[in-house]
Amino acid sequence: MRVESGDNVLIGGFIIAGSVPKRVIIRALGPSLASQGVAGALPDPTLDLYTPDGSVVSNDNWRGPQEGEIIASNLAPSNELEAAIVAMLEPGAYTAIVSGNGEQPGVGLVEVYDLDPAAPATLANIATRGRVQTGGNVMIAGVILGGTEPVKVLIRARGPSLAAQGVSGALLDPQLELYDRNGNVVTNDNWRATQEAEIIATGLAPSNDNEAAILATLIPDAYTAIVYGKDDSIGVALIEAYTVP
Repeated sequence: MRVESGDNVLIGGFIIAGSVPKRVIIRALGPSLASQGVAGALPDPTLDLYTPDGSVVSNDNWRGPQEGEIIASNLAPSNELEAAIVAMLEPGAYTAIVSGNGEQPGVGLVEVYDLDPAAPATLANIATRGRVQTGGNVMIAGVILGGTEPVKVLIRARGPSLAAQGVSGALLDPQLELYDRNGNVVTNDNWRATQEAEIIATGLAPSNDNEAAILATLIPDAYTAIVYGKDDSIGVALIEAYTVP
């Protein structure tokens, strides 16, 4: 999504669940998006990882102290101005913030990858918060499911409920689309419209009726979720993906 300054940077969150630490890599991409047809890519992203104890790990250009570890992950960014952090993280909630160096704006991408899928810990949730605009500057989130068995996933698009958490300029009526790699799409505007009982049963129902949610059992593959404002409205939104038992 488009990264601006102040409160309108790109904020990614994820939860590690389980009983042991999880090794992950977090990436902040910008310049390499231009080669994929993304207009107005963020020219020089910076990455800050906030941990549950309040400490912060930062990176600007990935070819620094962790260059060897990043290359060994086979997930090194293709542009030297992009940022990456490899970390062994205890179970808990983490926040990754992508900004533009010198507050330069542009379209950026934040990613987190599991580097040790066999460990008895999982990425149970991943979320992104930022300012949703129109056209090419809506919020686009991607989820890759590994393994061999289908996974039940709840995807939420929140806006109005963020205001109660002190977020100014929240998106008043978010809409949600979920695409598979073949272009098949499931859509939702207000979460109570189609899957109300099933969503309530997860214990993760949105708190505002204008927010959107989709509950789906997905085969291992890559998926894309898009959040935009009804009638081209703009504002701050949060997209979340949860694995559901």
